[in-house]
Amino acid sequence: MFTGVIEATGQLAESLATGSDRRLRIDTQGVDLSHVQLGDSIAVNGCCLTAVDLDGNSFAADVSIESLERTTLGGLSIGDRVNLERALTLATPLGGHLVSGHVDGVGEVVSRTPAGRSEVWRFRAPDSLAHYIAEKGSVAIDGISLTVNEVAGGEFAVNIVPHTAAVTTLGDYQPGHLINIEVDLVARYLERLLQGNAATATGGVSEALLRRNGFLKD
Repeated sequence: MFTGVIEATGQLAESLATGSDRRLRIDTQGVDLSHVQLGDSIAVNGCCLTAVDLDGNSFAADVSIESLERTTLGGLSIGDRVNLERALTLATPLGGHLVSGHVDGVGEVVSRTPAGRSEVWRFRAPDSLAHYIAEKGSVAIDGISLTVNEVAGGEFAVNIVPHTAAVTTLGDYQPGHLINIEVDLVARYLERLLQGNAATATGGVSEALLRRNGFLKD
């Protein structure tokens, strides 16, 4: 588990094909690896990866074909900056929101518009994820915990303050850039719980389903 508060940015140093998978080596730069052990989890652009090799200033992780196809990791080039966060502990301040590091899908940057000293960023989510994103709810973009300010169909907007743009990879992005999206854990599991055994039959959360389970009253 993670918090969505980025510790530092690193760089992709190496990407080696291992059959249909890849082994990535990440230069961690500002992240202290002295207490990280083999098998520990580190989020890279919001993707939970397992450290399989450590050398003090970098770590390597194997990325499966599933992760390559469902995230932006397969499109990284050598030298690209990435957001890094070590797994949270019981002593970690929960400054963002609970983030699993399991990316739900790939979206894109639609626009970034100045708003005082900050910027309003608009993103487009895949149709399959749009209904999980709610105004004033939480979403993780490339591992960054953000608050949704507006939702319009498959697009949603957030406010990015100068600090966030400076200490994450967001400052590098322009419209059209692809990003990893992880929706709020509560929304995802609440839908599955409400669907129960009728998940495939109902086709999703409906007004009738909510009413049957006591969330709506006549």
